Amino acid sequence: MVTMFETRSEKAFVTTITIILILLSAVALIPLLSVIATSLSSKSAVDMNLVTLWPKQFTLDSWGYIVDRPDLWRSFALTLVTTVVGTLLALLLTALLAYPLSKSKNEFRWGAVLMIGVVIAMIFKAPIVPYFLTVREIGLYDNPLVLIVPHLLNPFNLIIMRTFFKQFSKELEEAAFLEGCGYFRMLFQFVLPLSKAVLATLALFYGVVLWNQFQHPLLFLQNPDWFPLQIKIRQFITDDNVIMSGAVSTADLNYNERTLRATTVLFAIIPIIAVYPFLQKYFVKGAMIGSVKG
Repeated sequence: MVTMFETRSEKAFVTTITIILILLSAVALIPLLSVIATSLSSKSAVDMNLVTLWPKQFTLDSWGYIVDRPDLWRSFALTLVTTVVGTLLALLLTALLAYPLSKSKNEFRWGAVLMIGVVIAMIFKAPIVPYFLTVREIGLYDNPLVLIVPHLLNPFNLIIMRTFFKQFSKELEEAAFLEGCGYFRMLFQFVLPLSKAVLATLALFYGVVLWNQFQHPLLFLQNPDWFPLQIKIRQFITDDNVIMSGAVSTADLNYNERTLRATTVLFAIIPIIAVYPFLQKYFVKGAMIGSVKG
């Protein structure tokens, strides 16, 4: 009887949580559906506030205008390159530091000291003015490398990867060392190929930060040719003259500032949404293992 009671309680709990999650998902999807509907609706329907969650007077004119903007594609290409290159370099640097930190004190005596520094860097963020002056002094002001270099190492991601590396069998490493395998070869030929889960998880973490970065380009970039996608979107959203600058005539257009802004927002988030399904199978596993294994 107790078992049946517990089973019913568990079923009720799971059902309740499922319903809550479905409702929260629906609430989270409503703004996205509204933006999609606006981007696919006509100018008159949007002006009359007829668009809610479904397109009215369906048209692709806004998308046609946006995809023909060379300045937007230039910002898109710059953001794509910085995201891919930055993510790969960040994973490499994180792995090179996390692997020795995962070793015992006998193998790497300075590991505990360095971990204290990592934790301090994670808890206490650098003040904005000294940070700005430091970045400027090392030559990254108005330099596209500022979109990559400051994001190459994240203390939280480093701790996740270090904790993940601690699960590897000591016997496997000792056997490899007896065969003449060094630490670098051990890392690149044995450890990293078996770490796809945590690598995919951290790739998503780093990639989202690099793709969505806004503060760094706003602070350090002055040349419009180096503006990443998020800064370009900000220009489109806040300045009607920028977003409509490519329109030949406004009289017979089937789009307006609102439909173009909605289209631009979707243009920016579609790549991340497209990549996520390929990393999803590794995401939960990598995050959980890297967080709870000791």
